[in-house]
Amino acid sequence: MDESLRHKLLTMQQGETTEHEVYKALARREKDPANRRTLERIAEDERRHSEFWAKHTNAKCSPRTATVWKFRILSWLCGLTFAIKLMERGEENAQDEYQEIVQEIPEAAAVLVDEESHEQELVAMIDEERLRYVGSIVLGLSDALVELTGALAGLTLALQKSQLIAAIGLITGVAAAMSMAASEYLSTKAEETEQKSAIKSAVYTGSAYIVTVAILIAPFLLLGNPLLALGLTVAGALLIIFGFTYYVSVARDLPFWRRFGEMAVLSLGVAAVSFAIGYVVRFVFGVDV
Repeated sequence: MDESLRHKLLTMQQGETTEHEVYKALARREKDPANRRTLERIAEDERRHSEFWAKHTNAKCSPRTATVWKFRILSWLCGLTFAIKLMERGEENAQDEYQEIVQEIPEAAAVLVDEESHEQELVAMIDEERLRYVGSIVLGLSDALVELTGALAGLTLALQKSQLIAAIGLITGVAAAMSMAASEYLSTKAEETEQKSAIKSAVYTGSAYIVTVAILIAPFLLLGNPLLALGLTVAGALLIIFGFTYYVSVARDLPFWRRFGEMAVLSLGVAAVSFAIGYVVRFVFGVDV
């Protein structure tokens, strides 16, 4: 066998062995019986695939322990859907390699069919609560980012005192969070279904808002220079947008950069306008605190 081909087969074999261990670990943690059975079946498929490659490499491969732990931790932090979708993206990248291998080993076509069917099975089986309420989380995050980033930018130039800006921002943020949670409760209550609870929608919206408020205000509590604090707040806002947009794009198979750009431009645009308003308030109206 060509050494280059054997190297590809060994890479495939180790990948399948690793994914077998990942799916087994996820199945052990899964509480839903139907989800657990599907994960166990796919883990078994991955084991068979690994054995198929082993017949051609005449070698044994150990799973990548770091990768197994990576996806176990990701499933705990970000949910089963996110972890699986991220892993399946890696399998999509490997499918080009499969096409080349099939030309040399026609039986490998059956393995390719199994790999292509995995993601559809997983999408159909998973029903995670956090994904059902992702709209409520987006509402809380986006409103907090737009409103509070803009408010802090305006207050920075108008007041120029970090502690005072933080106090006003905190009061504004907490009041807005409670208002948003109440609005989301009433909105969801009007069309509540078995799949979505009005109370949980309100909690997800309010919690997302409060967490965002805490991150955006922290620089003003820690730093005496309000302009430096504002810079860190803007950087924090961009990191929040980046992280959450990436999560949603993976879990929901949505385009990343377009959604990231929309949220970033909206948040920073409002902040820039508010900063200009703060300039007007301070120097035209003679506000000095």
